[in-house]
Amino acid sequence: MQANNIFILGVNHKTAPVEIREQLAFSADGTLPLQELLTSTGASEGCILSTCNRVEIITVSNDAERSPGALRRFLFGKTSLSDDEAAKYSYLHQGSEAITHLFRVGASLDSMIVGEPQILGQLKQAYKIASEENCTGAILNRFLHKSFSVAKRIRTETSIGSNAVSISYAAVEMAKKIFGDLQGKVVMLVGAGEMAELAAEHLINQGVGQVVVVNRTLERAVKLARQFNGKAAGLDELFTQLEDIDILISSTGAPGLVLKKDDVKPVMRQRHNRPLFLIDIAVPRDLDPELNNLDNVYLYDIDDLQQVVDVNKAERDKEAARGENIVAEEAMKFQQWLEGMEVSPTIAELRRKADAICQAELARTLGNLKDLSPKAQVSIEKMAGAIVSKMLHDPIRFLKAEDRHNPDKGERLAVTRQIFALDQDGDNGAEDE
Repeated sequence: MQANNIFILGVNHKTAPVEIREQLAFSADGTLPLQELLTSTGASEGCILSTCNRVEIITVSNDAERSPGALRRFLFGKTSLSDDEAAKYSYLHQGSEAITHLFRVGASLDSMIVGEPQILGQLKQAYKIASEENCTGAILNRFLHKSFSVAKRIRTETSIGSNAVSISYAAVEMAKKIFGDLQGKVVMLVGAGEMAELAAEHLINQGVGQVVVVNRTLERAVKLARQFNGKAAGLDELFTQLEDIDILISSTGAPGLVLKKDDVKPVMRQRHNRPLFLIDIAVPRDLDPELNNLDNVYLYDIDDLQQVVDVNKAERDKEAARGENIVAEEAMKFQQWLEGMEVSPTIAELRRKADAICQAELARTLGNLKDLSPKAQVSIEKMAGAIVSKMLHDPIRFLKAEDRHNPDKGERLAVTRQIFALDQDGDNGAEDE
């Protein structure tokens, strides 16, 4: 079967720790050893997907016995890992399992964060490189494009990507609920924690107008502000900046509260009670819990955001189950297409053989009918063609049939080829004169 010619060998965040994955990762500069992959493994088509969480080799090979070992040698050959370790850390999918696996990967059902969109872009880039290197053919071209369309269908028909499942993005989702449109809003970062930076990046992607970075060390504030095309200020300027901002994200390492209720209360009067959204990602907390008691002040700490994340993860899991059903359906369709690729050459050979017999018999018969009119000759030719078509109708239906009780198309192909002697070279079935 064509499906059994498809292999995927890989490691990911579930099967191998980062110290193993980084030994196997390929260059991030766009150069991949694709020609070496084809040459060393005997594959006719190949693609390499390499990200921080997975490395996968996707190939089409006509040598099912040789491929597993050859692929492992290619992936692990330059490491110090033993064969047993290579087998322990990796997974091998063939045929229908490989089809389902790639569709799950592209749709981010196999990602560390289910529903994240980055993996689809990485898979498209891997395909682009393989295609430009002329390392893909009819099967991988169709297979990878199908994985893209499956991912798109899952994003369209489910809500797998609509619920925030990271602390930083949950903060952005809460900001959108408070303000609606974030266009033009001013964000202040207090401190320089990683999660605060990520939240700021997400906010910028949502169109906020400006980022102000406040830090105890002004030099660090300037460096971070430059990253966001914003402005910097020292920690002593925090209160004077509060009047103009809309969102504050705090993640300092201070031992006590950085901002108290009494600090903000007079500022709210100056702001004419314009909404102020406060996000406290610090542990211990930077912002006074009493701030929540002020009108139009919305304070969320890391525990509040984690609750949002937990609820959203449960929702994503529900949507992922719907996505799995779509993957199963599309994998079946792709296998049917592959089976059609197997059937088509046999049907073509069958027609060619029948046509050859028909033409040989017509030539002999018409050659003996010297007084036949052109009109009668055309009628006989049409009749012969019609007989051939009607005789082939049932065998072709037999080959194409989707029979639940006899699903093995490979067996039907073999039987048909044997009955019609399609593998006997030079024999067209016509009797010698």
